[in-house]
Amino acid sequence: MGGIGIWQLVIVLLIVMMLFGTKRLKGLGADVGDAIKGFRKSMGTDEPKPEKSCLNDSIQTSTQTEHKH
Repeated sequence: MGGIGIWQLVIVLLIVMMLFGTKRLKGLGADVGDAIKGFRKSMGTDEPKPEKSCLNDSIQTSTQTEHKH
C-alpha cells in the first residue's frame, strides 16, 4: 500500500510535461546526454564499441578466401 503505482507515475509525468513543456524536456535530455558523453571522454572510456557478430566474421572470412583464389 505504501508503494508508488504506475498510475501515480503517469500523473506525475503529465504534470511535469505541463509545467515544463516538451521542448524544454527534450533540450534537458540532450544536455544531459552531452554531459555524459563529455564525462566519459574525459575519463578516457569512450563509448563501448559494438562487438562483431559471428555473421559478420563469416562473411568477411568467405570474401577474403574468395579474393585469395
